[in-house]
Amino acid sequence: MLNVIRRGLALVATAVIAAQFVPSAAYAADYQVLVFSKTAGFRHDSIPTGVQAIRDLGTANGFTVTATEDAAAFTAANLAQYKAVVFLSTTGDVLNDAQQTAFTSYVDGGGGYVGVHAAADTEYDWPYYGGLVGAWFKSHPAIQQATVKNEDRTHPATSGLAATWTRTDEWYNYRTNPRASVHVLQSLDESTYSGGEMSGDHPITWCHPQQSGRSFYTGLGHTIESYADPAFRNLLLGGIKYAAGAVQANCAPPTGNPGGSTTVEGEAFTSQSGVQAASHTGASGGRTVGYIDNGDWAGYASVSTAGATGFSARVSSGGPGGTIQVRSGSATGTLLGSVQVPSTGSWDTFTTVSTTLTGSASGPVFLVFTGGSGSLFDVDTFTITRSSAAAPVEGEAFTSQSGVQVAGHTGASGGKTVGYIDNGDWAGYASVSTAGATGFSARVSSGGAGGTIQIRSGSATGTLLGSVNVASTGGWDTFTTVSTTLSGSASGPVFLVFTGGSGSLFDVDSFTLTK
Repeated sequence: MLNVIRRGLALVATAVIAAQFVPSAAYAADYQVLVFSKTAGFRHDSIPTGVQAIRDLGTANGFTVTATEDAAAFTAANLAQYKAVVFLSTTGDVLNDAQQTAFTSYVDGGGGYVGVHAAADTEYDWPYYGGLVGAWFKSHPAIQQATVKNEDRTHPATSGLAATWTRTDEWYNYRTNPRASVHVLQSLDESTYSGGEMSGDHPITWCHPQQSGRSFYTGLGHTIESYADPAFRNLLLGGIKYAAGAVQANCAPPTGNPGGSTTVEGEAFTSQSGVQAASHTGASGGRTVGYIDNGDWAGYASVSTAGATGFSARVSSGGPGGTIQVRSGSATGTLLGSVQVPSTGSWDTFTTVSTTLTGSASGPVFLVFTGGSGSLFDVDTFTITRSSAAAPVEGEAFTSQSGVQVAGHTGASGGKTVGYIDNGDWAGYASVSTAGATGFSARVSSGGAGGTIQIRSGSATGTLLGSVNVASTGGWDTFTTVSTTLSGSASGPVFLVFTGGSGSLFDVDSFTLTK
């Protein structure tokens, strides 16, 4: 009897020990997140509350949180254990050169970045960070109520929100409008509050790919109360999960160009040679990019030249004047155009100069300044005007497919097509939206029977927007362009569905959506 009792106790003990070492599914962490809240400038009193809110989100959603204000955490070996790094209202210069290098490699190699509120008030002298966060802080009015427009309610961060959201926070103005370089999720209705300075187009939450990594930023989160708001907590959670790669989302910047114009403060450069910010009462925001000598330049990492057709600048000159060259990608990059700046008689007397831009480039804007000797002129603001024409999409850049493969062709753009197309095959492009699409064209070749391209939205069986016939071109290396108008209203990603007879039908080199 005693042996039976002992055996029973041993089994109970074994079960208890086993329970201690087998993690419950409810508590198993799928990944780790680093929360970084070092400040070298203004310090938000909401930081401790924000850290705890992210810890709570992690506990409930399968990730563990490490919080630190020690920049020594930014080494390649340490960062490798985290799926995402949250910059929680950081301010000022918080990382040294080696730490910046480690973080750049981490994000570009597949890591995630989440910026919250004052993360945009950080690392002004580090151009890479300017592109990563999307736009730097410029100013803010008093804390007040405003209406947030939820532009994309398909992203995990915004999927539970209505079309508009009325809330109280500290509403940042940014030095540049990031819309051309990011995927905007939320914007502010500047008519619903006082102090908005972004000419009615005021992004406040956005995301974008960064090389192999992901970036998410929200300007919300100044107040302590924000972190108790379930809607704001869901916004944070969706941003973290996207950045960590735990969920998929369309965060691609606009394909080609959304049209319209972008106005930028001259002093909001992210890189420069020679120039400095100068104070002028009559300037927008009270400052210009000044002290400009012959050969100086200023770069703007978050302002794309894609689709740029025109340039104008508000300038002043108490010197001899000179020339502004508009270049893409670098100070020696593609020259898109140039404009003469006359002497205005005073550094506080402003005028506007403008020119058309030509050529095709998609890198960031660089302004190169030339002229005689001494200080030439100041630039208060400049505006890039863009066409609404979309840039071509490489056919082989599909993100999902059935049946098709990449094929090599010397005469194709980039040397490749989407090929081996049989009847019923399809290719999807998650980063290319059908929203507002009115036309479709494709560069194609066919040494087979030819067939039809159906343009659908959302899936391979989604809304049919139009179709176009592809005839045999007589060879797989002989290309022609086919086009059609599109009708109907849909905003999902593009899916191309291929139909025809038997065998390989045709190849698609590239395609363009007109909006």
